[in-house]
Amino acid sequence: MPTRRDVLRSSSSALVAAALLPPGRGVSSPDHRERAPASGPARVASDDIDAGPIAAESEPVSLSDYETLARDRAPKMAFEYISGGAADEITLKWNRESYDKIRLRPRIFVDVSKLDTRVKLFDQELPFPILLAPTAYHRLVHPEGELATARGAGAAGATMVAGMLATTPIEEIAKAATGTLWFQTYILKDRGFTRDLIQRAEGVGCKALCITSDSPVVGVRNRDARANFSLPPNLERANLRGLMRTGGNLRSPEGDIYTPILDASLTWKEIDWLRSFARIPVILKGVLNPDDAELAVKSGASGIIVSNHGARNLDTVPPTIEILPDVVERVAGRIPVLCDSGIRRGTDVLKALALGANAVLIGRPYLYGLSVGGDSGVTRVINILKNEFKVAMALSGRPTIASVDRSVIWK
Repeated sequence: MPTRRDVLRSSSSALVAAALLPPGRGVSSPDHRERAPASGPARVASDDIDAGPIAAESEPVSLSDYETLARDRAPKMAFEYISGGAADEITLKWNRESYDKIRLRPRIFVDVSKLDTRVKLFDQELPFPILLAPTAYHRLVHPEGELATARGAGAAGATMVAGMLATTPIEEIAKAATGTLWFQTYILKDRGFTRDLIQRAEGVGCKALCITSDSPVVGVRNRDARANFSLPPNLERANLRGLMRTGGNLRSPEGDIYTPILDASLTWKEIDWLRSFARIPVILKGVLNPDDAELAVKSGASGIIVSNHGARNLDTVPPTIEILPDVVERVAGRIPVLCDSGIRRGTDVLKALALGANAVLIGRPYLYGLSVGGDSGVTRVINILKNEFKVAMALSGRPTIASVDRSVIWK
């Protein structure tokens, strides 16, 4: 008897084949956007808990379903790069397991006939507290890459944080985006290039700036090495044109830990430098230590993201959901606190908000959606998670974001 995984593999073949075609091949219209066929996954309603018709068993109905499909359909090297963590991947395992260990404490006879999921971040109102974290090289898994991601995020109403290591320039991503767009970058050795890149992002309408703060060097990526990961010659780090040659290696040469462009000499004074010219909120991504959270507030950062880099940098650091309460306590409401790493269910979003996060970000799941269904896959991944979050709110008796607090967690 075929397993559920076998059914998922076979039923998605046509959809995946269309998603992985180069632009212009097998498409009769000049509009090359990938859309789920009529027999493919039904879209999840964006505003209602009722998601519409019950999906057939073969259709992806959870984020883990999309991961299963992507594992079999994405190029092996690309999947290993996206799904892998640092070293022995202990923190990668902890990120997921830690959410499963948290128990919820629901209330009954609460009017949840109307749910309000809106949040306000940096003077921006978002319809729900789930954002797309910055990730690299989207064209590894789909020919339209970040353009499809931007369209999919916009269709779902989600904020996308475009990454410095995109395979599409930020200007083109902004043209494709119909929703709110933020931009992530590292502070590079070339400060002039860093400034120009940030100003380019501001110029195309990015509403916030995420500075990755936890990467003076790159983590030990054994899975990348085993898969012989390298950027294919037809792809480039499009935002770094003029700084790196096409196909140039970001990793350090054998026997060295330092990279060609990342600056290992960064200190807190760089935040003062950023704030001297940045015209949009500056958010520090990669905060794990409450002492660093305090320094982030004192440095004038607009917000922080509690993140262990998706477990891709330093192995055996704690999962972010365990660190989150201590960071939130230290920040004490002075600036927004977001978190990422390990979120796969709507109950995970509820738990993170209950422990003090103002919003969460997801990374790998939407890349799996992108690889399976292009922009439609991204949209559906977001809508599945958003819908699950609303169900979790309703079943726990929490009709508004303001009503989600630590009393949701069973002590």
